[in-house]
Amino acid sequence: MKGARPNSLAFTLKGFLSEHLPRVRGTSPHTILSYRDALKLLLGFLCQAKGISVSDLKLEDIGVTEVIAFLDHLEHGRKNRVGTRNGRLAAIHSFFRYVAGVRPECLEQCQRIPSIPFKRTGTRPVEYLQFEEIKEVIEAVDRPRADGRREYVLLTLMFNTGTT
Repeated sequence: MKGARPNSLAFTLKGFLSEHLPRVRGTSPHTILSYRDALKLLLGFLCQAKGISVSDLKLEDIGVTEVIAFLDHLEHGRKNRVGTRNGRLAAIHSFFRYVAGVRPECLEQCQRIPSIPFKRTGTRPVEYLQFEEIKEVIEAVDRPRADGRREYVLLTLMFNTGTT
């Protein structure tokens, strides 16, 4: 008995993760794993939503509506922050840009999915110490001890602003 032949989604995913990202793009192993995990979450979500197994999932089953539903699931169902959602979306965008080059019959789908925008995130304020606070930290170091002298030198070098 012959095993089932992988469908085009399986071939495309394999080519993206094992050939395109590491060899063509020179992507770091951590990024490849992150993209793999994002796509794995997407496939799991789609299988659950459609009530089918991963082996029955086709590339054509992944459309804009499904990706947006997945992103909503990340934020509300999994309680992910917007930054995590945007990271997952970056992986999906990258995958569909790759698909556009290797599967021209899916070109319309591959142009629509990367048009899904990233959500804006609030910027965190830059936190820093005022000059008087820096002086207090440096003065609090116990300089008679060897560790204290080392800490004092490190802190003064780190906080040296050129002012006296």
